[in-house]
Amino acid sequence: MTFNKKLIVALSSIILISLVSFKLKVSDRYFEIIKNLDIFTTLYKELNTYYVDEINPTDLMEIGIEAMLESLDPYTNFIPENRIEDYRIMSTGQYGGIGTAMGKFNGRNVVLMAFEGSPADKAGIKIGDEIIAIDQVDITELDTEEINTLLKGQIGTSLQIKVKRYSQNKPLTFTVKRDRINIESVPYYGLIDKDIAYIRLTEFSSGAGADVRSALIELRDKGAKKVILDLRGNGGGLLNESIDVSNVFIPKGYEVVSTKGKIEEWNKSYKSEKNPVDISIPLVVLINGTSASASEIVSGVMQDYDRGVLIGQRSFGKGLVQATRPLSYNSQLKLTTAKYYTPSGRCIQAIDYSHRNDDGTIGKIPDSLKNEFTTKAGRKVYDGGGVTPDVELEEEGFAPITIELIRNGYIFDFATAYYYKNQENVPDPNTFEISDNLYSEFSEWIKGKDYAYTSDTEKLIAKLKEQSKDDKFHQFISEELTQLENEIQSHKSDEIKIFENEIKLALKDEIISRFHKRQGMIEASFESDVEVAKAKEILNDAQKYKDLLSVK
Repeated sequence: MTFNKKLIVALSSIILISLVSFKLKVSDRYFEIIKNLDIFTTLYKELNTYYVDEINPTDLMEIGIEAMLESLDPYTNFIPENRIEDYRIMSTGQYGGIGTAMGKFNGRNVVLMAFEGSPADKAGIKIGDEIIAIDQVDITELDTEEINTLLKGQIGTSLQIKVKRYSQNKPLTFTVKRDRINIESVPYYGLIDKDIAYIRLTEFSSGAGADVRSALIELRDKGAKKVILDLRGNGGGLLNESIDVSNVFIPKGYEVVSTKGKIEEWNKSYKSEKNPVDISIPLVVLINGTSASASEIVSGVMQDYDRGVLIGQRSFGKGLVQATRPLSYNSQLKLTTAKYYTPSGRCIQAIDYSHRNDDGTIGKIPDSLKNEFTTKAGRKVYDGGGVTPDVELEEEGFAPITIELIRNGYIFDFATAYYYKNQENVPDPNTFEISDNLYSEFSEWIKGKDYAYTSDTEKLIAKLKEQSKDDKFHQFISEELTQLENEIQSHKSDEIKIFENEIKLALKDEIISRFHKRQGMIEASFESDVEVAKAKEILNDAQKYKDLLSVK
């Protein structure tokens, strides 16, 4: 046997052994699946037959499924038949309903928003109305999710809604016909300053790309020479819509995103397929910690191609792709099938769900494991931690006192009262301010209402008190800590004055919403929006804009 023949025989043997080994591994895997399914089925049957108390078989199975999926990632979910409609709404942005957003304050089910042009809006239902009955069924004890289920239904069907209104002594009854409700992906667009287009994109539901495209075309025709695309708070949506939105600003044929998973034939590279609207107009993209998934694809693409400047805070870091698989009895499984990668090759997934800590918790990917990539111009970017903006700004959150006033519905109720007392004086969203006199009125109105909260410092003091009980200095420490608690309480009583400016902003937003709905709220926010102000500053400084997109 020649050397070549011996080599061929050896290689053939290795390949054969490898194939046999692979088949054995696959066979072992399938045996494990069958064995464990049998154990699970037997256990489920025995529990339902012999457990001392009655068990709801459906509830028990759903609990088991949810517990199994919980060990994976939060985006892999079981969707039973009774929740299919909710999933369809989430993925398409359409449903049959009346067009309200509901909330609950101190046991009251109130309308937080009646969307412009919706059946509820046309029927006369207003923000601040408390719904007390639907089709003569008392709903005061129901939660918000149950009420939303009652309000949704087949298009064309009618329902009677009874409400309490601030300005009326007797309840009002409205007959509302359900219609197709389209959740707007672009709730607002317009010119801010004379030549800067502002487009707010809140979700990537069906048609988002077309909405951004038409908004930019319209604003450009009105004189826009620069653009702000606001993706703050946008949790994502459909992958194809992120491609269409990106395509508005980048040339046809450019790679937008690629996906890689276990099933190789499912791996795919997605390119822009349409002619763009404008590939050179100066662009700023606003992102924050709740900009996720499709929002991160768009912002990552703009950064990788040096197409625009990113401003705000690091994005959420969701680089996972989901697909739905049909199950029996009209249920579905939404599961993570791949990770996505931006054009530079980076995956922005920030949390490692595949490797949990010993206690079951999950952590963020450490900096030591992150890889460096470069944009088209050669700027350094990194994977494994969301999208880091080119200009980072500290996020300005509300103080605890303001959060409590909002959470308890006091700012909401005061705005409702203001609306019914001032219907003849419609405020301009761009110029309206909370006057000192109006704020004094609010301060008086809030007196005696319960909006107490426990600060993080107070929680730490309470914990320290508890832990020091066995210490011989406990009495001394306790007295000192009590004195500190009293001092904190005295300062908290002054918080209505200390945090006047931010409480005024919250009041302004609520009052404007009563007169001008969502669009007015967005317009009114521009004056105090730090990120929008920074975006305008950079767009109006051509050299600074250019420098931010160049290699330093």
